[in-house]
Amino acid sequence: MALHIHEAWILLFLIPGLVTPAAINHEDYPADEGDQTSSNDNLIFDDYRGKGCVDDSGFVYKLGERFFPGHSNCPCVCTEDGPVCDQPECPKIHPKCTKVEHNGCCPECKEVKNFCEYHGKNYKILEEFKPSPCEWCRCEPSNEVHCVVADCAVPECVNPVYEPEQCCPVCKNGPNCFAGTTIIPAGIEVKVDDCNICHCHNGDWWKPAQCSKRECQGKQAL
Repeated sequence: MALHIHEAWILLFLIPGLVTPAAINHEDYPADEGDQTSSNDNLIFDDYRGKGCVDDSGFVYKLGERFFPGHSNCPCVCTEDGPVCDQPECPKIHPKCTKVEHNGCCPECKEVKNFCEYHGKNYKILEEFKPSPCEWCRCEPSNEVHCVVADCAVPECVNPVYEPEQCCPVCKNGPNCFAGTTIIPAGIEVKVDDCNICHCHNGDWWKPAQCSKRECQGKQAL
């Protein structure tokens, strides 16, 4: 019995020495996750320089192919030096544009003020208004105000007056003219003194009256 125990101890010391490193199969021991991921850090991506172009989404385009790279709304052509994009001559944006969109190659005005501004006041499109008695204005679709100033005819009197809310002067007492310093009505002969009878020129109200002397009344000959 003591002999068998002694032989068992000898075997325990000899067995580790019999197992060599070559006998260990590494496939039986999977590598750690850190070791697996380290092998993926050196991935090589394709180089398209001189061969094609890549847009912002990762799509590849051949040389000579037109595409939208993403950073530009204008079409581009793929060249060996990279994308060459169109630079069109875009129309000017209206100075009164309140909303501009950049969805296309050129910016586009989507909303313009729908009113006109004139002397600190706002007016609707096609609205007509009179800022003064002599002015007639309209708000045009272009957001500009066009005005017409009244052209007054020459009054037929020497003492015209301006009525409220009227542009042109009016002759409240009808046509007349000056006979010296006296204003006489047109169309009749007027005795301005004891010796003179005057009348206005027909149609020429601004001219002095035409007068003629008659026999003086109220004066006795000496």
